[in-house]
Amino acid sequence: MSFFNIYRGKKVLVTGHTGFKGSWLAIWLKELGAEVYGYALPPTSNMDNFVTCGLSEIINHQEGDVRDRVKLKNYFQEVQPDFAFHLAAQPLVLLSYQDPVGTFDTNLMGTVNFWEAVRATPSVKAAVNVTTDKCYDNREWVWGYRENDPMGGKDPYSASKGCSELITASYLESFFKKEGTCNIASARAGNVIGGGDWALDRIIPDYFRAYQKNEKLEIRNPHATRPWQHVLEPLSGYLNLGAELYLKGKEFSGGWNFGPEDMANYSVKELIDEILVLDSRGGYHIPENAVKLHEAVLLKLDISKAVNFLKWKPVLSFNETVEFTLKGYLNDLKLEKNVYQSRIAQINEYTTKGRQKKLSWAL
Repeated sequence: MSFFNIYRGKKVLVTGHTGFKGSWLAIWLKELGAEVYGYALPPTSNMDNFVTCGLSEIINHQEGDVRDRVKLKNYFQEVQPDFAFHLAAQPLVLLSYQDPVGTFDTNLMGTVNFWEAVRATPSVKAAVNVTTDKCYDNREWVWGYRENDPMGGKDPYSASKGCSELITASYLESFFKKEGTCNIASARAGNVIGGGDWALDRIIPDYFRAYQKNEKLEIRNPHATRPWQHVLEPLSGYLNLGAELYLKGKEFSGGWNFGPEDMANYSVKELIDEILVLDSRGGYHIPENAVKLHEAVLLKLDISKAVNFLKWKPVLSFNETVEFTLKGYLNDLKLEKNVYQSRIAQINEYTTKGRQKKLSWAL
């Protein structure tokens, strides 16, 4: 009965389903009884969650670029989905310095094309654009950003995500506030970790690549503080939000933050140290005078809106978040193991913990 049983038997279209969060979302939706349709670029490596879980054989998989407006719109009209979740993006800060044009093209026009496809498909009753905590104009202050704080971003990735939020707000005001139209929202999450993420220049994938080679990870920014959360935390928020948009309508439109509790921000060094408490086989070193491109040092979200209105809140403690993440990567590295079943086992364990905390979406 998770998420009010609303996804069972429904068609759900997920852009970016070959990516880290998108593939986990596709797995969870499949377990909820949804008919899942994905539209995305091919996976980037054989270690990606989409590949190791064999998702091309489990869900409806369509390769495509969100920059191709005609193809995306045609796929929506072919599928006629009830729900749509937009996760397709260029998701890396450092890559955005190397390819700013591609980053802006994907993250801005991809968002426009998504909303145009939703607008052209009356079957869609609820749609969510997934962005990031980096969409906010980060002033390095100590309190969390709220949904009505200004958008911004110094690096191309963060700026592109701020723009994606502005595009969504414009489409909401211009087209989707009318009665009888699709109910839409945006979802902003912090730094998401968990098994199946092997992207370059991310601290946890980099750590486990070094771990796999029996090497020590070089940490370039050990004191950067982030709202770390296991991938299932924001996904439960997105699914909860989608269900409320479908059931209760436009009162749930707009932006929503999903992150850890206010005092649960930890530094990069603290995160890796916690992994080493659980499994001492890895390691790291901090180089002197490391030269790095700009990344925010302090960043966190205020989740009061989701807690009070969605009745959503984080399930896992910091220790449990690291435990879930370590277990996921150890399953990745044991390629003879059924990775898909291990993902389902974590989803079930997470849902059980949510039920124990009496969260409405888990009951």
